Amino acid sequence: MADLSAFDITKRWPATNPDILQLYSLPTPNGVKVSIMLEETGLEYEPHLIKIGEDETWTPEFLSLNPNGKIPAILDPNGPGGKPLALFESGAILQYLAEKTGKFLSSDPATRIETIQWVYFQMAAIGPMFGQIGFFHKFAGKEIEDKRPLNRYVTESKRLLGVLEARLEGRDWIMGDEYTIADIASLGWVRNLIGFYGAGDLVEFDKLSNVPQWLERGLARPAVQRGLDIPARD
Repeated sequence: MADLSAFDITKRWPATNPDILQLYSLPTPNGVKVSIMLEETGLEYEPHLIKIGEDETWTPEFLSLNPNGKIPAILDPNGPGGKPLALFESGAILQYLAEKTGKFLSSDPATRIETIQWVYFQMAAIGPMFGQIGFFHKFAGKEIEDKRPLNRYVTESKRLLGVLEARLEGRDWIMGDEYTIADIASLGWVRNLIGFYGAGDLVEFDKLSNVPQWLERGLARPAVQRGLDIPARD
């Protein structure tokens, strides 16, 4: 049995089965990237619900795994060289799991780096911009009388959706015929934008065709459906 006692996070969220990958997360657009990937690959894992509303990411135990205080994070007892590996940042975790399993990331060097490029596109652009719309349209920011910040993020998000719309022209998935970590990275964010954030009208989502069809295809995948609810909320 693997010994994970050196990792302080296991003191607050003990591993029932320390021989399998430990996931510390919440079903947010960033969190579900990893739970979907784990469901898609079939890797055994143990999910731990991290309650960000109760500031659990700022506890010493969680910060010992991710000093940036964000979900998701993982602890893989079977990391490179058979040694435990702690990892945070959802994009890095997606790439790690793809390389670990040989799934959803091409072994062809050019295709591989192009796929990672689109993961970075989500990390650097889609996530931050869509998240700001959530803040200014749904959460505390909606009380701000000055609507220029919201308008700026809406305009930029519409542009980003246009980039995705153009990329998906004639393609089922971002990389063409193959579903990859590029799709997994963005599905939860687009879903949240028009669903939980209720910003579909703001970004004129109904004027798009390729992105809605891509989203529907992605959400129809059984592993995606499962991953969207992992870890289960209380």
